Amino acid sequence: MAGVNAISIVVLNDVAMDTARRIQEHFPGSNVHGLACRVNADIAYEDFGAHLRELYAANTPIVALCSAGIVIRALASSLDDKRAEPPVLAVAQDASAVVPLLGGTRGVNVIARDIGAALGIAPAITTSGELRFGQCLLAPPEGYALADIEHGKRFVSDLLAGETMRIEGRAPWLDDAVLPRADDASRVVRITPRVAGDGLVIHPRCVIAWVDHADVDVTECLRVALREHELSPLALAAIVAPFGEMTSNALAKAARAFDVPLRFCESMLFTETYVGQGTALHLADAPVDPDSIGQARGTLTVIGLGPGCAELMTPAAKSALADAQDILGYETYVRMASPFRSDQRAHMTDNCEELQRARHAFELASEGHRVVVVSSGDPGVFAMASAVFEALDDGYAAHPEWRTVKFAIVPGVSAPLATAACAGAPLGHDFCVLSLSDNLKPWDVIEKRIAHACEADLAMAFYNPLSKARPSQFDRAMEIVRRYRVPHTPVVLGRDIGRPGETLRVVTLGELHGGLVDMRTMVIVGSSTTRAVGDWLYTPRWYK
Repeated sequence: MAGVNAISIVVLNDVAMDTARRIQEHFPGSNVHGLACRVNADIAYEDFGAHLRELYAANTPIVALCSAGIVIRALASSLDDKRAEPPVLAVAQDASAVVPLLGGTRGVNVIARDIGAALGIAPAITTSGELRFGQCLLAPPEGYALADIEHGKRFVSDLLAGETMRIEGRAPWLDDAVLPRADDASRVVRITPRVAGDGLVIHPRCVIAWVDHADVDVTECLRVALREHELSPLALAAIVAPFGEMTSNALAKAARAFDVPLRFCESMLFTETYVGQGTALHLADAPVDPDSIGQARGTLTVIGLGPGCAELMTPAAKSALADAQDILGYETYVRMASPFRSDQRAHMTDNCEELQRARHAFELASEGHRVVVVSSGDPGVFAMASAVFEALDDGYAAHPEWRTVKFAIVPGVSAPLATAACAGAPLGHDFCVLSLSDNLKPWDVIEKRIAHACEADLAMAFYNPLSKARPSQFDRAMEIVRRYRVPHTPVVLGRDIGRPGETLRVVTLGELHGGLVDMRTMVIVGSSTTRAVGDWLYTPRWYK
């Protein structure tokens, strides 16, 4: 396994922060995750066990600054396939111990040694083979794949029992390993893209598959081609196809089946090929870096950050951010989505530049980038999802390359829902959401919609209630509401809900006036049935 760059460093309190920052310096792009109620870190979490399991499920290397027992108990229910587990380590808060726990075949001991070097201590490595040979034979570097973990474990056990070995093929990472070598050894480490039945087999990812057209079962065609030429599927480095096949579902399915990148270019010229039905296989002399071939299919994902706190951001939104190369949005919202790794680029623009931002996002994505556009709340509610679709609609004919972008919308917790949850359930029956901004629609349309919503006896949530440019329109809107609602109708005023300094206040419609709100206030006006119980408000699900 190649050296790991980004890891998740998880702490429980301020005592561990000095050690965490020392480790972070040696792993570019890494973040320190801190328990929200105890420590101010790069990323906040509420529940240690749940957060660790989330990182583990996302295949993220974990360095937890706490006792090994706490980590083991937190992850016990998640342990399954050791071949798929990410590296997990426990580090003493005072930097006195580094203990690799999981991920022996994923380079955990490499990370342990790196951390040990950073902290000036010897890591507590207990892997027998690695202690004896100074190298984990079952964790080849990036660009190579171990053929069979169980066979590999038996091979290492034989060496520990006194057997000798020899290497066939090129394995430069083993040059300095203290291995029991012998020219006539029966135990063989085979570095080959071919299917091999004996020895410790490691496949260099040096096979490139070129697919001319995707009107066939690409997955099956590749399986047949690899089998006919006795090449291991684990030796496949990438599937490459013409730009015109970029939206092919068959290609995407094949890439998932073989767990390899999918790349696109105009044409592929091979010096040596194995030709099959609709496919050609190229066998390189060394592992191939897929990023050096053509470009990937770009992705554009519009996400909702929720109201502002990390705990209310959905796992899907967090995953999209973690995978992104470029993050675009209004400056305030991009900063809410931070921190970012050193390999991620943030593009911050003014709040009034939605269409320009959307066009820029499509341009980046059509070049093969993984792009995320951020909105607060839910991206489909008065936010960037519509703006992105508007840009696509406007540029559909002029920019055919935009149509090849893989497009997705990831919902978020909207401001009305977050505010309502703080107050109870005032939106518990039919409700509507209205914006009082007349920048994009006439004021008379807004007035008509308010009147209709009041006539329907809907609870109402109001965005953008008041600004410096619209100082009187909120009071005019509430005058319409008062024609239909009694003065003691409850009104919820939530300002910056989910962000630092949030405030929640409940007043009556009779008390409500423009001096109580601003652009950052969410206003929820109850229906005729909305009522209080203790300190909570709710709207019953029934009408009497």
